[in-house]
Amino acid sequence: MSAERPNYLGSFASFLWLGIIIIPVYWVVITSFKPQSAYYTSNPMLPAEPTLENYQAVIEADFLTYFLNSVIVTLGATVPAVLVSFMAAFAIVRGGRGRFLRFSNTVFLMGLACPLQAVIIPVYLIIIRLSLYDSHLALILPSIAFAIPLSVLILANFIRDVPNELFESMRMDGATEWGTMWRLAFPLTQPALITVAIYQGLQVWNAFLLPLVLTQSPELRVLPLALWAFQGEYGINVPAVLASVVLATLPILALYVIGRRHLLAGMTAGFSK
Repeated sequence: MSAERPNYLGSFASFLWLGIIIIPVYWVVITSFKPQSAYYTSNPMLPAEPTLENYQAVIEADFLTYFLNSVIVTLGATVPAVLVSFMAAFAIVRGGRGRFLRFSNTVFLMGLACPLQAVIIPVYLIIIRLSLYDSHLALILPSIAFAIPLSVLILANFIRDVPNELFESMRMDGATEWGTMWRLAFPLTQPALITVAIYQGLQVWNAFLLPLVLTQSPELRVLPLALWAFQGEYGINVPAVLASVVLATLPILALYVIGRRHLLAGMTAGFSK
């Protein structure tokens, strides 16, 4: 039995990739704690004169308002999108081969081929006609629409992996389709639901084009738009801008740490067969 050879090339590539990921993050964090004067005079990769003045300046510039707006839009778009997608996926998988369900599935798949940049003008006109311009709903409703196609595709593939015997057993016990969906399919698809929720939450949280086109009032700005405005407000104060980037990233990092196990399980579930 021969000993397994160490994979030097793979190890080198792993450390190289880790460095590519870690070094920019390290630079952003240590720079956010530097005063503006030290940013130009100190070594860019070493901490110098650490201070919290940048974070204080960002928080005093209505950062909490922008943060709350992002939370409202992200939760308002992600939760309905996941629930609607789950019900649609269950109907497509368990609803037989009806013409309406096949047409609905085709429409969802066609939605994957529609990039936001290609339909932003029709979306803008619809929002204007609905008198929703410059409101949270103007961001939430299109975000739900763009999240549903991919969510339905992922959840439908996951529901197909649930053994049919489980559905038959519940039906023999007298359960309705509605009860089967919420009492059997919903708990079993929890990894996929969390995966979809985290992915779509990230998409909405980081969205820039929709807030730029569909909102105007400063008090309705979400974080990506606020970060862009900070660049103009602080001019050359790079540490303050990077402090706002760190604060905007913390909730996403916490969400990933909490849901990492379910996220990996959901992403690899489709490769089990």
